[in-house]
Amino acid sequence: MTGRGLSLPLLLTRVRERSPGPASGVFGGAVAAGLGLGACAVLVMVLWISSPYPDSGPGGALHTAAALWLLAHGAEVVRTDTLSGVPAPMGVTPLLLLALPVWLVHRAARDAAETAEGEPAASAAGAWGGVALGYLLVGSAAAYYASGGELRPSWVSCGAHLLVVAVAAAGAGVWTAHGRPRGPVPGVLRRCAEVLPESFVREVLPVAARAAAAGVLVLVAGGALVVAAGLVWHGAAVRESFLQLTAAWSGRFAVLLLCFALVPNAVIWGAAYALGPGVVLGAGHAVGPLGGSG
Repeated sequence: MTGRGLSLPLLLTRVRERSPGPASGVFGGAVAAGLGLGACAVLVMVLWISSPYPDSGPGGALHTAAALWLLAHGAEVVRTDTLSGVPAPMGVTPLLLLALPVWLVHRAARDAAETAEGEPAASAAGAWGGVALGYLLVGSAAAYYASGGELRPSWVSCGAHLLVVAVAAAGAGVWTAHGRPRGPVPGVLRRCAEVLPESFVREVLPVAARAAAAGVLVLVAGGALVVAAGLVWHGAAVRESFLQLTAAWSGRFAVLLLCFALVPNAVIWGAAYALGPGVVLGAGHAVGPLGGSG
C-alpha cells in the first residue's frame, strides 16, 4: 500500500517489535496457518466457480478447502458422501501439498526468532512454542469448521499430524535463525558412541551414512524412472482413463493438479513396485511386478 498505509513486511515488523517473544510467535504461527488456509480456499473456490455443475454452495467449497488443508498435513479425512453410503477414509496424503505448510511454519518461526536487525532473539524456546501454539489454535478452528462438511477430519489423526508438523517445522525455523548451530550430542548417543571403537565412529559411520544416502537417491531415481516408463508404455490407457474421469475442462484441470501433487507418492510407489513388494490399491488389492492379487 502507498500513501498513509503500511506495507505488509513493515506491519509485521512493527507488530513483532511491540510484542516480542511468545506473543510475536503466536501471531506469526496464526498468520502462517491463515496463509495456508487462504491458498487452499482460493484454489477450491476457483475450481468451484469454474465448474459447470457444482454439487454444493460456497459453504461446501469452503468446508472442502479446510479439509484439503488438513489433508496436506497428513490428517485422515473421512468421506461421508459415498456411492455405497458407508463413510470411507481418505488416508493417502499428496506429499507435495505438505511443502506449503512446512515452508510457512518454518518462515514464521525464523522471523519470530530474529529481531529487526536480523540478530537471533534471546528466547528461542519462546518463539518456537509461540509459533507452534498459534498454528495449532488456527488448525483446531479449521478442524472444527471442516467437521461440518462432507469431508470430516479424524480428530486423533488431525491433532497428531498438526502437532508434528508445527513443532518440527517451527523448530527447524528457530534453528535456522540462530545460524544452524551444532550443539552437544545427546547423552544416549554419546554413551553409545563411547562403547563403539573410535575408528568405527570416525571412519565406518560416515561411510555408511553416505552409502545409505546414495542408496535412497538411487531408489528415488529408480522409482521415478519406473513411473515415467509406465506412463509412456501405457500412454493410450492413461489418456483414455483421464478423458473418462470428467468432460469439463475445470474437472480435468483439477485432476491434473491432483496428479501433480501425487508425483512424490508415485515415485515411492514406483520404488516399492521395482523392489518386489509392490503396492496395495484400495481394500487389499496388491499389485507387484509378478502380477496382482485380491
